[in-house]
Amino acid sequence: MPVPEPCAAPEPGSTPEPVLQEDLLTYTPTQRSVPLARRRAARLGTEWGQSNLAGDVALVVSELMTNALLHGSVRGRFVRVHITLGRNTLRVEVSDPRGERLPHPRPTGSTADQFGRGLLLVDALSTRWGWEPRTVGKTVYAEWDVPVPRQPPTGTEEIA
Repeated sequence: MPVPEPCAAPEPGSTPEPVLQEDLLTYTPTQRSVPLARRRAARLGTEWGQSNLAGDVALVVSELMTNALLHGSVRGRFVRVHITLGRNTLRVEVSDPRGERLPHPRPTGSTADQFGRGLLLVDALSTRWGWEPRTVGKTVYAEWDVPVPRQPPTGTEEIA
């Protein structure tokens, strides 16, 4: 699996998807933060009506947080988790201060390694994932397409 290129800038004149729900929390770069972020992500997914994705979102947050701690943390700098739900997309972002340490999925050839498969999980569980540079550091994100909710009948439809 190749490393995704940084996310391209939006097309000029395009309007971003409106955010319906949003959560932003900063964590200290310690191992204790991983289960806290995972539980919060699962709870938010369920509260936001995406219970079918809540487990996948929680696992992806756990993997991205672990990667941020192992490869992106700097003493005295925080890791940020930003979760948003739009009409069509649920997005998880994990930002860390090490912009020079880009995500690199490991090949699947060797089963002897116990570690290094997190991004393969992220790729398998999400619709798409990638990274974006920041002024300081980077953001690794994962997105899921969510079904557009059906509009309830208004009572004015014609019956055929």
